[in-house]
Amino acid sequence: MTVTTTSLTRAAGLSAAVAGLIFCTVQINHPPMEVASVTTTEWVVRNGAKFVMAALALAGITGMYLRQVRRIGILGLIGYLVFSAGYIVMLGIEFVATVVFPTLADTAPGYVNDVLVTAAGGTPAGDIGLMQTALSAEGVGYLAGGLLFGIALFRARVLARWAAALLAIGTLATLALAVLPESFNRPLAIPTGVALIGLGISLWRDQRHPQTAIADRTTVALDQTAVR
Repeated sequence: MTVTTTSLTRAAGLSAAVAGLIFCTVQINHPPMEVASVTTTEWVVRNGAKFVMAALALAGITGMYLRQVRRIGILGLIGYLVFSAGYIVMLGIEFVATVVFPTLADTAPGYVNDVLVTAAGGTPAGDIGLMQTALSAEGVGYLAGGLLFGIALFRARVLARWAAALLAIGTLATLALAVLPESFNRPLAIPTGVALIGLGISLWRDQRHPQTAIADRTTVALDQTAVR
């Protein structure tokens, strides 16, 4: 099997679509964010799925960025780096939630509960150390990165613009959680998942038509000639 740029980009599109599907699925009937949930098999399965989702999303948005690197500009680069950083931090957090927290739930339930409260947008009763920084970094990367990257994708006009707009709006909408009840946490995550599915499918389909990439390179060359 020959590995080509086209096959890698299509794989990135598939990764983004699967990541979006997982992100939507794990929101359904999500258990309460409390210590009692951490010791269940469902908790391990769900957070393990979130870990896989973060890895696939990271691969997906990397493919999106590289597909249109000349069109997406500085805004796209900044958005990609911030969004990627958010997913990298998420990988670490979900690993801890899947592997470490089930053990700590018995020996340090207070600490686990404080982390869960913070993750849900509340105020912890005690000091949770660097997990506070990690959760804050994840939130900034998800919100700011998703907004900037979504706007850049929309402006680039390469992938589905409705999905790019939904990514920007969906991530920005999480700001509303500061004033909304906790019950809104799961529904507000769905738009971002749908956006990833749409962008992933768009990237995958884009690579089925080599002439699209040729036309894109021709347009860029003409733009550069016009500037000179």
